[in-house]
Amino acid sequence: MIRFDQVSKRYPGGHQALSAVSFAIRRGEMAFLTGHSGAGKSTLLKLIMLMERPTAGQVFIGEQNLNHLPASQIPYLRRRIGVVFQNHQLLFDRSVFENVAVPLHISGYDQHDIGRRVRAALDKVGLLNKEKLNPIALSGGEQQRVGIARAIVNKPAVILADEPTGNLDPELSAEIMRLFEQFNQVGVTMLIASHDLRLIARMHHRVLTLQNGRVSQDAQV
Repeated sequence: MIRFDQVSKRYPGGHQALSAVSFAIRRGEMAFLTGHSGAGKSTLLKLIMLMERPTAGQVFIGEQNLNHLPASQIPYLRRRIGVVFQNHQLLFDRSVFENVAVPLHISGYDQHDIGRRVRAALDKVGLLNKEKLNPIALSGGEQQRVGIARAIVNKPAVILADEPTGNLDPELSAEIMRLFEQFNQVGVTMLIASHDLRLIARMHHRVLTLQNGRVSQDAQV
């Protein structure tokens, strides 16, 4: 589902973020991406989202070679990928419902479909009764669940998460990971960047470790 073939990324100014990275994540697999700060985790995720282009090598989603994807097709690719951020990136001038609905408005869904999909996503993360609230009234864990609902509302084939539990306590972190496992159990491919090695060890999934822009370890834990 996700494949990197000898992928390197060098930024202007000479910083080498990734060097000859190769791996493949199967459709329906759940895997973690870890490594020290600056190891290249966020850059790797940005390449999948086409927020960045590789300097060398090839990135695939399914059979699609992202190197050959024109800029006009990037929005359609991103509809297939849900993204969960550490800092939620919620809009505090809109309700919980409206935050989750943003990707659907962008995709041109009609109002009836938007209502149905948003409420289904909120129900999955246990926030259906808070759809009218402003996100600022929610706890940190609840805000993260709003971000997750927004990521899944388009029913994506792939979910990427960049340090999704970085600001949460251990109990809430475990709760978020249980949610991710539920999505994975229905066939969603998951790639989760995290520095929380204790949490990763408890999950018993595949772990890709980056060190100085290279894959130093690829193992099931």
